[in-house]
Amino acid sequence: MLDAWLDALDTEELNQSFYKQLFAWFERAVSKAKFPRRQARTLPREEHIIRLVTRLLFVWFIKEKGLIAPELFIEEQIGPILRDYESKDGDSYYRTVLQNLFFATLNSEIGGRGFSKVSNTTHRDFSRYRFKDEIAYPDRLLDLFAQTPFINGGLFDCLDSFESTSDGGYRIDCFTDNVINPKRKEFGILSIPNNLFFDDEGLISLFNRFQFTVEENTPTEQEVALDPELLGKVFENLLAAYNPETRDTARSQTGSFYTPRAVVDYMVDEALIACLARNCPPAVGDTDFWKERLSYLLYYEDAFDDAHELFEEREKEGLVRAIAEIRLLDPAVGSGAFPMGALHKLTLALRRLDPDNQRWEKLQKKLAGKRATAAFDTRDQGERDAELEEISATFEKYRDSDFGRKLYLIQNSIYGVDIQPIACQIARLRFFISLAIEQQPNGEVADNYGIKPLPNLETRFVAADTLFGLDTSGIQMNLTTPEVTQLQEELNANRERHFHATTRHKKKECRDHDRELRDKLATSLEQIVGLPAADAANISSWDPYDQNNHAEWFDPKYMFGVDQGFDLVIGNPPYYQVKKGTYSATQYPYSEGKDKGKQNLYKLFVELSFNLCRDQGLTTLIVQSSLMCDLSSAATRELLLERTQLKHIIEFPKDARSKDAKVFANVTQGTCIIQFTKKLADEEPIRISVGNDTQSI
Repeated sequence: MLDAWLDALDTEELNQSFYKQLFAWFERAVSKAKFPRRQARTLPREEHIIRLVTRLLFVWFIKEKGLIAPELFIEEQIGPILRDYESKDGDSYYRTVLQNLFFATLNSEIGGRGFSKVSNTTHRDFSRYRFKDEIAYPDRLLDLFAQTPFINGGLFDCLDSFESTSDGGYRIDCFTDNVINPKRKEFGILSIPNNLFFDDEGLISLFNRFQFTVEENTPTEQEVALDPELLGKVFENLLAAYNPETRDTARSQTGSFYTPRAVVDYMVDEALIACLARNCPPAVGDTDFWKERLSYLLYYEDAFDDAHELFEEREKEGLVRAIAEIRLLDPAVGSGAFPMGALHKLTLALRRLDPDNQRWEKLQKKLAGKRATAAFDTRDQGERDAELEEISATFEKYRDSDFGRKLYLIQNSIYGVDIQPIACQIARLRFFISLAIEQQPNGEVADNYGIKPLPNLETRFVAADTLFGLDTSGIQMNLTTPEVTQLQEELNANRERHFHATTRHKKKECRDHDRELRDKLATSLEQIVGLPAADAANISSWDPYDQNNHAEWFDPKYMFGVDQGFDLVIGNPPYYQVKKGTYSATQYPYSEGKDKGKQNLYKLFVELSFNLCRDQGLTTLIVQSSLMCDLSSAATRELLLERTQLKHIIEFPKDARSKDAKVFANVTQGTCIIQFTKKLADEEPIRISVGNDTQSI
């Protein structure tokens, strides 16, 4: 088994070459680009550049679907449309082409597009085209933009914020002129030189040197092309280069911080098989044979498309229902590798079990009905009917497609948290691409070229410090009064409406209502149930739609509406030493209160995952091997041995003679995969795998 993995862990020369060239461009862009800034709260320049690369890579992938005019990225064709493009210090391409493409085309309904009629320096409606005075032939540019559908989804939301923060700072994303107000020069200028895109080392020149494919590769089919999975690898490393804790190591490594796809695929497979076997036991036969059939169901090879023949009708019905009920969380989501792996596998299973989407559609309508019942006092009959009609329309249009499978898996089953807002944006990006590739344009402008606008994923991938919770005597235990319960249900219902909102007006309406409900809920929690004022303020101030900020706490019930725990917690937590006492010994009594010696974040995530799981829920993490032997991990081992059922430990030995035996080049110790269920079940052996040898103890 391990030999096959090590073969797959070799980083492809193509991906290595692309990342090295992109990272060289990234450092060059950081040194040359200028962004408006003021005081401490302005976004770092590196984050601006990462956002730019994120958006442009998405554009490049959907360009392969014919959804964006290629002329926009050909210098000989776009240059003459702009004024003074050839000037030595020209910097108009980003402002006039890319910003107008991002914020006023991809993020605006076709019927509402057009140039702003007011001064750029005073107007803040980012849905309108701007910088007309820098465009020589604006009608020609508009004709090119007109070939692009409205995408939605939040990736192209302009994140500018001009209101002063408590420390006097401003956040700028930025779709802005040289200064916001001519009297306030401290904002500085926005300037990204044209040559950063089009000279020999420019970003677009780099993209043109590589072949892109819109299909995300799997471990069994590796094309010589850059697929959306590459985004994970690229951005995990860019994030590591930007993160102070990993910056020095990241700048001397390539591919060190990304969990290899073969490892992700294995961990997702094992976790989903165990989860489905528990939640949907076999109608007949023993458990081992049932797991063999589930493994066959999740295997990527096309030759296994006959997997449905292994299951009776009632078993298919049960499995589709079990898939619909899964709640999966990655508590340190990064670029979204594990949730994306789960999305692929669950989609594959649904395609084989329910090829015409009949069972899946029926279940989605049932779930929508439950949501409507829960929020009966807050939603009128028209809204409830509209959601059911939307589900019917989705499956009518995508009956033979994976679009409906993916859309409702993302809505109901898959969640992620990361302390870095830009990481959450990248995770959302991969899910956006995964949905976009399931659609085919039809050429009809009135029908948005046949493209269904993407959902809004801000409430599925949230920026928060997963390791800190709200006061456990407050929200987690006291969301039980009728008034508080009603407000929480209304807030959840409003966020579901926002998930599907496909116009700027509807999104703004939902966000404004979210703010009102948060304030009411915080007041009720403080005044009625006695929640500490600081926690009430945290609830009121956390805005899930603010992509520049992260919450200093995490609460799955409040943020996701998940109050019974997760069926599956999976991921690759950070390996980073912190000072003792950094985290509450009350919240982490094993990792923080009992362990001796150095404290490492991965141990806190082991305990956190235990806390986040439902009874008999499953955790699958890849962590440092020191967990199994170091004195500093003794209390964490005590937790695993006394409070969980350890199921499988897979050790990747550190081999000084071969760097290929290491999963992560930057990690000095060996790594291992641990899998355990919450609460002790019937006693069963623990499988331990080292190299190619597996034993049970």
